[in-house]
Amino acid sequence: MSNVDLDWQLQELENGRVIPEANVVELCKRVRDILIEESNLQHINSPVTICGDIHGQLHDMLELFRIGGSCPETKYVFLGDFVDRGFYSVETFLLLLTLKCKYPDSITLIRGNHESRQITQVYGFYDECVRKYSSANVWRYCCEVFDYLSLGAVIDDKVLCVHGGLSPSITSLDQIRLIDRKQEVPHEGAMCDLLWSDPEDISGWGLSPRGAGFLFGSDVAEAFNHGNNLSFVARAHQLVMEGYKIHFSEKDKENSRKFSEQDFSSDSDPQSPYDDTPAPGDTVTIAQKDMGSVVTVWSAPNYCYRCGNVASILQLGEDQSQTYKIFGAASQERSGIPTKQPIADYFL
Repeated sequence: MSNVDLDWQLQELENGRVIPEANVVELCKRVRDILIEESNLQHINSPVTICGDIHGQLHDMLELFRIGGSCPETKYVFLGDFVDRGFYSVETFLLLLTLKCKYPDSITLIRGNHESRQITQVYGFYDECVRKYSSANVWRYCCEVFDYLSLGAVIDDKVLCVHGGLSPSITSLDQIRLIDRKQEVPHEGAMCDLLWSDPEDISGWGLSPRGAGFLFGSDVAEAFNHGNNLSFVARAHQLVMEGYKIHFSEKDKENSRKFSEQDFSSDSDPQSPYDDTPAPGDTVTIAQKDMGSVVTVWSAPNYCYRCGNVASILQLGEDQSQTYKIFGAASQERSGIPTKQPIADYFL
């Protein structure tokens, strides 16, 4: 597959048109050959742009590239959940694979919990593949690629990137490197936890309402970061209405304390500490004192075409500076979203 073929594929996919099945077969084979050489934890140098869930929202991903810069001029880490729920999962995932094939050192694709055979048969990707290609073959090719995606990335040996969160089975980065990742996502264990866990305002570990992974508190995150000489963990996995969230910062802890101590006996409405909602086009640089031990990046604006949230990308500088660029959903005219709701009312 020549660069001319890849350029043609990029153009077709960016315009929301599927490529022939033969091209998909060759593309998946070439990307698998690239991914098999990558480790469970890819080492990346800053500056780099970190992106959260995409969920098949192709035209919103194109908006992401518009504000973040085109590849390879901008180096990207995508934190997984490329497919399901959106109307263009096929085009979205194949576009990212084409970029990976053309610019392997400029884009890193990390596995999310939706890069799974079981999950994609429930939340839309399988059905979309069958509808657009009249068979499940393309779904099978993509699922084989899922098994080779890295479980995480480490930027400048200081920032761990994963899709979900931490695991009680993992205390060091070396333990992640030893996982056999070339398999379907297990229902439990270290690999499952990396893709499913969530930070929460608790102490220690807790059971996750998702039914997979765990909830983990600030003490767990801070101990893990200290033990591995990390500044923070960057993850996605959770819808954030503001596009990003800083977890477990001193400011966050102080606001939580004030909120819990507020007198709710009066008739006045309690004031939420989180009232500075960013708008599309905003750029938010986080001060050193406000940085937390975990950050969530969410990159699917107006999630499921109805949630009304904004999205963000995290631009990480060479000095570990954190700058979030906020963006909104692409217009309906540009995105070609069907006017009616999808047939299945997928669980958010």
